[in-house]
Amino acid sequence: MERPEIKTPPPGPKAKAILKEHRKYISHSYPKGPELVFDRAKDVWIWDVDGNKYLDMLAGVAVNSTGHLHPEVLQAVHEVLNRFLHVSTDFYHDLEVTLAKKLASIFPREGDNQMVFFTNSGTESTEASLKLARWHTKRQYFIAFEGSFHGRTFGSLSVTSSKTVHRAHFSPLVPGVFFIPYPNAYRPPFNAPPDRASDQLIDYIENVLFDRIVPPEEVAAFVLEPIQGEGGYVLPLPDFFPKLRALADKYGILLISDEVQAGLGRTGKWFGIEHWNTVPDIIGVAKGIASGLPMGAMIAKAEIMDWPQGAHANTFGGNPVAAAAAIKTLELIENGLMENARVVGEYFLSRLRELQKSYEEMGDVRGKGLMIGIEFVKDRESKEPYPEFRDRVVYEMFRRGVVTLGCGPTSLRFSPPLVIRREHVDVAVEILEESLKAAREELSR
Repeated sequence: MERPEIKTPPPGPKAKAILKEHRKYISHSYPKGPELVFDRAKDVWIWDVDGNKYLDMLAGVAVNSTGHLHPEVLQAVHEVLNRFLHVSTDFYHDLEVTLAKKLASIFPREGDNQMVFFTNSGTESTEASLKLARWHTKRQYFIAFEGSFHGRTFGSLSVTSSKTVHRAHFSPLVPGVFFIPYPNAYRPPFNAPPDRASDQLIDYIENVLFDRIVPPEEVAAFVLEPIQGEGGYVLPLPDFFPKLRALADKYGILLISDEVQAGLGRTGKWFGIEHWNTVPDIIGVAKGIASGLPMGAMIAKAEIMDWPQGAHANTFGGNPVAAAAAIKTLELIENGLMENARVVGEYFLSRLRELQKSYEEMGDVRGKGLMIGIEFVKDRESKEPYPEFRDRVVYEMFRRGVVTLGCGPTSLRFSPPLVIRREHVDVAVEILEESLKAAREELSR
C-alpha cells in the first residue's frame, strides 16, 4: 500500500528558505495552514521541496476534484493551448457554449431552461448571484445565515458571517443584509429539540423578522450554503430547506445556493442542495469545476436571468483554457467520480464513526460524499468547543504526511480529490488515530 514518506521533519531547509521570502514579499492577509511548500503533485500525492511525500486529503480545499494532473484534463488543456489563450467576453467561442449547456443541464430541475454567467472564483459567483437577484426582483434586502462564508469581496463579505476577522475594519459593507441562525443539525438553533428546530426557525423568520424588522416583499433572496464550508462543514436539519423553499415561494423570495465548496459531485450528487430535495433559483459554483484552473459560474433559471446587455460582465469569464478543463472535469465527474465520492465517502464516514467510539473528543462526525467534517469537543454532554485539540490534530497529521485543514470554530475537514480509493482512506484514518493519541498526550501535559 502506497503511503506518505517524511524524510525531513517539515518544514525542511528548502521550505524554510522559501517561507522566509514569502513572508517578506506576499501579503500576510492570506490564511495559512501547515507549512507545506509544494514542489509537485500527482493524483492524490504531494511532494514538498525537501522530498517529503504527503497524502492529499484536502484537494486545495475542494478544488482538485480529479486529482492532481489528471491526464485527460491535461490533454484537454493542451489541445486548446494550440488554439488560443484568451477570448474577450465581447466575442464568442465554442468551449464556453459547450460548458454552459452542460451546466444548464445539471441544474436540479427538469429540462435545461437555465442560463450561465461565467466567473473566475467563488466570490465572483456570489457577487453575480446577488446582483442578479436584486435586478430581477427589484428588491434590496438579503437574508443570510450565521456561520456562513460566501467570499471576501464587498458583496460576498456582506452576506458572510463565519469570522469577525473577515469583516473587521472593512465597514460599511453592502447594506440590507439580515442574518439568521443556520439550521445546524448538531447544535440546533434556539436549543430546540431537533424535531422542532426547523419549525421554530421558520416561525422566527416569518413572525419576528418579517413582522418586526424587514418587510418580506422587499427581500430579494435567501443566501445559503447547503452544507456550511468555512463555518465547520455543518450539515443542516434535514427538513429545513424544503420548508424554507415553501416560505420563499409564499413571499416571492429567491433562493441562492452557494455550491462553491459542496457542488459538482463532491457530495455524491451534482449539488449539495439535492440531498434535501430543494430546487434553488440561482446556484454559484467554482473551486472543483476545472480541476485547479480559475473558473466559476452562476447558473440561474432562464426566467430569472433577464438582465440587459451591459448590466454585468467581466474580462476573463469563460476563459477557453479553463473552459476546456471544466468540460473534461465535468465529464469525469459524471462518468464515475461522483459515484466514487458517494461510495468512498460512505466508507470514510463508517471508519470515522468507528474511531469516534474510542475518542470522546470527536463530538460529531458528519458529511455527504467526500465533504466530511469532525467537530471536536471537550465532552459530548456540554459540546464545549475544543479548538486547541483540533489544531493539534491538524499539525500531527501534517508531520506524519497527511494534508488537511481546520474549519469553523473547532472542526477538521476532509475534502480529498474525488479519485481517492478505500486504501487511501485506510491510511488517512490510521494516521488520524495516531494524531488523536498524540494530541491527547500533548494537551494532557
